[in-house]
Amino acid sequence: MPHILTAATADDYASSTTEVVRRLAGRFRTTAQPFSGASRTELQALVDAVDLDAAGVGTNEALRELDDLFVRHAVWFHAPAYLAHLNCPVAVPAVAAEAIVSAVNASLDTYDQSTAGTLMERRLIEWTASRIGFAAGDGVFTSGGTLSNLQALLLAREAAVARAAAELGLSRPETLARLVVFATGSSHFSVQKSTLLLGLGDDAVELVPVDGDGRMRPDRLAESVDGLIAAGRIPMAVVATAGTTDRGCIDPLAAIADICDREGVWLHVDAAYGCGLLVSATRRHLLDGIERARSVTVDYHKSFFQPVSSSAIVVRDPRDLAAIAWHADYLNPLENAEPNQVDKSLQTTRRFDALKLWATLRAIGADGLGDLFDRVLDLTQEVHAAVAAADDLELVSRTDLSTVLFRYRPAGCPDAEADRLVALIRRVLFESGRAHVAKTVIDGRPCLKLTLLNPETTLAQVLDVFDLVRAAGDGLRDAEHLDDLDLEEVAR
Repeated sequence: MPHILTAATADDYASSTTEVVRRLAGRFRTTAQPFSGASRTELQALVDAVDLDAAGVGTNEALRELDDLFVRHAVWFHAPAYLAHLNCPVAVPAVAAEAIVSAVNASLDTYDQSTAGTLMERRLIEWTASRIGFAAGDGVFTSGGTLSNLQALLLAREAAVARAAAELGLSRPETLARLVVFATGSSHFSVQKSTLLLGLGDDAVELVPVDGDGRMRPDRLAESVDGLIAAGRIPMAVVATAGTTDRGCIDPLAAIADICDREGVWLHVDAAYGCGLLVSATRRHLLDGIERARSVTVDYHKSFFQPVSSSAIVVRDPRDLAAIAWHADYLNPLENAEPNQVDKSLQTTRRFDALKLWATLRAIGADGLGDLFDRVLDLTQEVHAAVAAADDLELVSRTDLSTVLFRYRPAGCPDAEADRLVALIRRVLFESGRAHVAKTVIDGRPCLKLTLLNPETTLAQVLDVFDLVRAAGDGLRDAEHLDDLDLEEVAR
């Protein structure tokens, strides 16, 4: 039987996908915890048992096998006890649109491969730009915040190189050696990775001190900029964060923009996490000043409840994108007047991920999406209050968004023991499959972290996870020798 999707196999396609959806719907109805609890050894054995060189077993059997091998043991972000990372449950219209994206398989690099898809993506970029406050912005969808940040810093680098050549007469190599990017220790790691990929010096990232809540201090930014200019360095960009990964805090964007405007420095706002505020009816003011950025990263697959991948880089001035335009006779020749997105993107072949957001906006509406994100943030405030009121939990830091940083520390538990319990509690919960929480380090101290991104999760369900934390912590404290514990056994 042919296996390529054509007119001849349309009925087989309908049958196979219907069966997959039926099985998945059953999983969603019955899944009661975020993970099956299978050990890595068990999962490795299941994976290794599959002979990838054997004769094909047919579509239906292969898909049934996937259900048992992967889906049964997947991590379920919709489960109320999944509270670990920046993973969101996904909107139903977006999932339905994903089926269209995969089956039609349009490539958004050139107009003649996507037609209306190109125009729809451009419309969504215009919509996002207007929400940011860019009167005539432009941009392109990307695979995620890391690529969006890389492209933003690439554009900033090219702008700095051109300016240094025009004003200082410097060559590209001379400029690259002197460029500096200002960020904080709370900025996403992709900032440092991007400077490496962009060929900048090992000391290209200057970490600006933060306040007690982890926000960039504008006064210290001004000092750093002035000091490095005096030392002969060339400011390339300031990266402000609208939603740090750990604390979920937003840098003071307007004050940072004042400094960037004074020195003519490119301001990039990494709003991968906080972009949901663009549609919030109650908290949009937290992004005041973002309209003064020169580029912005948004991750729709975080706070717009979109399936991975769905991100974008948006610029205030469309002319900035010209720095990465590249023409090939076989793809987008110079004489071609079609609206080719490859002229704006670091990628060539690119999925029509924008279709998912289009379907979601049409089905739910921008206000509806904003309400979902506001519900998450409202819940976070309730959880913060609950932690602060608990005798055996410590609230480590405040947030602007939906993270909860805390430690399990009952009466009589010294700091050193509380520190040590953090990783052990996280591991016990993960290996049990009953709950997912994350761990991180704040001001040198380890702590547990929740990231709330499910608008259907209730306070009672989060409090249930805290009870699991307590049970794990109590069990670990009762053990005489923590180093000798079989954590898989404790998890069970």
